Amino acid sequence: MRLPATLVLLLLPVFARAQRPDSAQTSPDRLLFYTFANDAFFRTDYYFTQGMTGGVVLPALRHSPVNRLLGPVPAGSVLYHGVRLHYDGFTPLRIQDDFIRVGDRPYASYWYAHLFRVANQPVRRYRLTTALNVGFMGPAAGAEGFQTTLHEWLGAPTPRGWDYQIRNDVVLGYEARLEKQVLAVGRAAELIGDVNASLGTLYTHAGAGARLRAGLLQPYFSNLGVSRQPGQRRVQLYTEAQLEGRLVGYNATLQGGLLRSDNPYTLSASAVRRTVARGTGTVGLAYAGLRLTASAVWISPEFSGARTHKWVQFGVLAAF
Repeated sequence: MRLPATLVLLLLPVFARAQRPDSAQTSPDRLLFYTFANDAFFRTDYYFTQGMTGGVVLPALRHSPVNRLLGPVPAGSVLYHGVRLHYDGFTPLRIQDDFIRVGDRPYASYWYAHLFRVANQPVRRYRLTTALNVGFMGPAAGAEGFQTTLHEWLGAPTPRGWDYQIRNDVVLGYEARLEKQVLAVGRAAELIGDVNASLGTLYTHAGAGARLRAGLLQPYFSNLGVSRQPGQRRVQLYTEAQLEGRLVGYNATLQGGLLRSDNPYTLSASAVRRTVARGTGTVGLAYAGLRLTASAVWISPEFSGARTHKWVQFGVLAAF
């Protein structure tokens, strides 16, 4: 499989001005972040049902050998190196059923490390992020125990179909995202466009989207959200609206991993929706080196006969 032609064309001007990663400037910012997402806030308990991320951005990670796999960077970039751990769990419409719900979403979960590098351009107002994903999916991710325990605490129904989840398999992939400011109104509002692609055993897709930010905010391309460096806005209070469309090539949470053929149940390739839309609304509050966010996420049907779905995500980002 090849990187989508549209993304290649958009990246050509960036790579034409590329330089060696070790000759770029590395930001001194050190960041710690965490997010938690769950659909229970909308009184649902199906499809994407819970997820977490956590990670760090550290200047010392510039020495990681993974950076040699993340490609060239635009000349004059400020680099950020980080690691993010991802956990997500998925279920069908009714978790009380102890049998396979044919035509519904399979049970699936995964853990993977997102080893990323951000090449930021504050002056030209664009950003190139590349990443390598390494991990696993299947029962080893522990989703059955996590969801069962959480439901016991909440007094919610016990999930009974995890025996039919997609089996253990490898997660290995590469991602790239290019973001560029399209419009700005002083420091009160900005519109940012992006193109992105993922090629791997978990997700293969290409997408494009736009992000509108408004309020008391630090310009998007000045840093990664918060910083303890001088000249930063101490108080931020803003809203964001984001819309993205994707062309889907492969989705292992629906179709199963690439190395196993003994899954109890998966959806056929013909059942997977090849175009998916996703919208996100966010409120952010930050003071000095700490930012809190709350987001509502909506996604269009991902397979034939599916419903639209939505969930809430909370996040914290801290500079230290």
